[in-house]
Amino acid sequence: MIRWGLIGASTIAREWVIGAIRAAGGEVTSVMSSSAERGEAYATENGIGKAVTNIEDLVGDADVDAVYISTTNELHHDQALAAIRAGKHVLCEKPLAMNLNDGCEMVLAACEAGVVLGTNHHLRNAATHRAMREAIAAGRIGRPIAARVFHAVYLPPHLQGWRLDRPEAGGGVILDITVHDADTLRFVLDDDPIEAVAISHSAGMGKEGLEDGVMGVLRFRSGVIAQFHDAFTTKYAETGFEVHGTEGSLIGRNVMTQRPVGTVTLRNEEGESELPLDHRNLYETALEAFHAAIEGNGAPSATGEDGVWSLATGLAVVKAAATGMAVQIEAGL
Repeated sequence: MIRWGLIGASTIAREWVIGAIRAAGGEVTSVMSSSAERGEAYATENGIGKAVTNIEDLVGDADVDAVYISTTNELHHDQALAAIRAGKHVLCEKPLAMNLNDGCEMVLAACEAGVVLGTNHHLRNAATHRAMREAIAAGRIGRPIAARVFHAVYLPPHLQGWRLDRPEAGGGVILDITVHDADTLRFVLDDDPIEAVAISHSAGMGKEGLEDGVMGVLRFRSGVIAQFHDAFTTKYAETGFEVHGTEGSLIGRNVMTQRPVGTVTLRNEEGESELPLDHRNLYETALEAFHAAIEGNGAPSATGEDGVWSLATGLAVVKAAATGMAVQIEAGL
């Protein structure tokens, strides 16, 4: 059994990841919070045996084999390196870090230590996106030409806070949502982005100059162009993911979500048909793959390298929106 420590007493861990760890056969043995009171309450509420207040106590614990990091973005790098140096496997929330050098350092450190580093890009585990990837690989829409991602949602009150008012913590919609678009596009298209253009704005939720909405276009190595719209402010929109090729189109509806839902329609000269989907919990799929990787069987659903690519893309979009210029994307790996 793989024993986990949580770095961060977070909402996402409580709502999704703790249950996924247990469903995948793991155990959560410890949680770290900078607040002793919060940590103790969180441990009690979630059936976790230990609560600590510093990173050294958690990564130095012999009863912890792997850690899940879900603190604010500016803390990921140092916390991940502490865990890696202690010989712990690391599943880290996106973005991996605040800059590319730090993200690449995390990947290199994990490689040198012989531990598994994964990025918690949950959307590539969705049945919808996996079916789209398989359909494209099978040539069912011919050569992909263009894609569109609709990921404008409403950030609920309990998730607001630092995402909207702390630029130093990596707040803003681009590093929170656009990085997911980038990873899902890379996964579905099996292609890498090379250029970004974007315009961002604040519609009233983002403070301190942080963007709460962005639209832009990514260009991929193959020549595919992909449009994206991300926001924290859109209460009534439905998410979507489309890929259009020379011989057909794939239309994903309600697919940019943590929940195992959504549909994918294939449109071509024969008409319309629904792709068969085997919906299951996205995080359980991720944890099963991570556990298998620890045991030497395959890789995490999204690796550290995947996390660096999404970070590079997100940072390029931030720069493109700030400068009004096209920005080249280089992962630096």
